[in-house]
Amino acid sequence: MASRVVLVEADGGSRGNPGPAGYGAVVRDPETGEVLAERSESIGVTTNNVAEYRGLIAGLEAAAELGATEVDARMDSKLVVEQMSGRWQIKNAGLRPLAAQAAQLVARFAAVRFSWIPRERNRHADALANAAMDAAAGAPARPVVDPPRIVEPPRTVAADEPAARDRAREVADRAATKRATGADATTAPASWEPRPSLTATRLLLVRHGETEFTEQGRYSGRGDVALSARGREQVAATARRVAALAPGAVAVVSSPLSRCTATAGAIADALGGRPVRRDDDLIECDFGAWEGRTFAEVRDGWPGELDAWLASTAVAPPQGESFVEVAERARRAVAALCEAYPRETVVVVSHVSPIKLMLRDALAADDAFLHRLYLDAAGISVVDLWPDGGVAVRSVNDTAHLAGIA
Repeated sequence: MASRVVLVEADGGSRGNPGPAGYGAVVRDPETGEVLAERSESIGVTTNNVAEYRGLIAGLEAAAELGATEVDARMDSKLVVEQMSGRWQIKNAGLRPLAAQAAQLVARFAAVRFSWIPRERNRHADALANAAMDAAAGAPARPVVDPPRIVEPPRTVAADEPAARDRAREVADRAATKRATGADATTAPASWEPRPSLTATRLLLVRHGETEFTEQGRYSGRGDVALSARGREQVAATARRVAALAPGAVAVVSSPLSRCTATAGAIADALGGRPVRRDDDLIECDFGAWEGRTFAEVRDGWPGELDAWLASTAVAPPQGESFVEVAERARRAVAALCEAYPRETVVVVSHVSPIKLMLRDALAADDAFLHRLYLDAAGISVVDLWPDGGVAVRSVNDTAHLAGIA
């Protein structure tokens, strides 16, 4: 792979320390000074140092998304530069998870070099951070100014040599807090502090685009109903959204039904031609005698059976499959994905029932959750899963990308 070097400038701060906080990060071409990416976010009430680490993490993530192999990281925070260089201890327990996350990112590049720079040479990232702090405090946003290009010798933290890369990993090991292990989400160690996402398997759970059955309010299970014209529009928008959210996704896994494989194929193409792998465990619930019938028809024809089905996940539609059975194979699919793709991002294209059951388990919810959660066609949910059973649900039913579709 060809080497690509980028310059990351990052900053963060708070009004009051702690106070309303935010960060800013800029990724530049080191030769021309061209801005390749900007990141800025208000992060509530926290300290200057937390915000500075968050700015560094955002900048490194943006560099990774751009395909950089080497990074010159420059900040006006002496503390972050020295700690990430391994020269200063991380005594503040609140910073250790952030330092661990940053060090995990560092280890993904062939080389990362850290440099301290004066604040006046970090004006762009500083302006982004101040705008985010203003937003957190409810103040009017300030104009962002472009600083002069900065060229100075950086410090190497992770280089091509194995010993240097090992030192970067040691920073992560020192920064990471010790956690007990758990077999599943219910036995995983409880914690309020954020966990480094790079140690998790991230699943992007995508419901397929609309079909005629979706629009007509019909039970759509094992029948192979194709995408409608509107569904194909939704799929195109979803593919672009997934490519923006997870450009580094390593795999696309799909239910074998065509409404899912068509959705998965568009996403795979948007990700640069990833192969689509089919998994029968991701198929929709078998609705048996209710397949293809409208909700009203089922209510009129099977009132007792419908009430029993709605009352218990152990009850199946006539000649169909219960949600208990669907949940069993959904869990099997998730476990297989975590085993096959540790610390990677995977796109999973499936149906309403399997995705609802995955989210129910991820949130440790009861069965009432299944009737209270609405999942749109082509909606996206994001879940992180750690080897010790830890889970973080990052978004549910994201449909912002569908706003322009009539």
